Amino acid sequence: MSPTTLYFFCGKMVAGKSTRARRLAEAEKAVLISEDEWLEMLYPEQIKTLDDYLHYSARLRPVVGMHVKNLLMTGTTVVLDFPANTARQRAWFKCLHEDSGVEGKLLYLKVSDAICLERLRKRRAEQPDRQRFDNEQFFQQVTQYFREPAPSEGFNIETY
Repeated sequence: MSPTTLYFFCGKMVAGKSTRARRLAEAEKAVLISEDEWLEMLYPEQIKTLDDYLHYSARLRPVVGMHVKNLLMTGTTVVLDFPANTARQRAWFKCLHEDSGVEGKLLYLKVSDAICLERLRKRRAEQPDRQRFDNEQFFQQVTQYFREPAPSEGFNIETY
């Protein structure tokens, strides 16, 4: 039996984090918690800007954090589909797994801007309802905050 693990992801918008999170949760028989799904269920139609996202995401994290710690302490592996794209975001994940006494794995999807933008165009065509955020302007706005994980942060990193 695998040790209880908290898996989390770093990667630019449209790098494939959600797809990989779903596949990993299935393979590991783990609980998948998706920030996008929780935000949509709890705050439908309320997230219209990056500032809105930051506001509601900040409200969500304490509740999810407590839930994740409880799951981990029962021996349940958790896959968190939340962004770990800045050092500050990654610090939250580190607290979750260290406070719970379990292993944490950061999966870094290292994908170029060009590939992300191509995927973004494809997703917009397939899912027109996502056009508010699935555009190059929003990609550039979000990507300006992206920071690759550094070895000094002390994570167990798997790069893809």
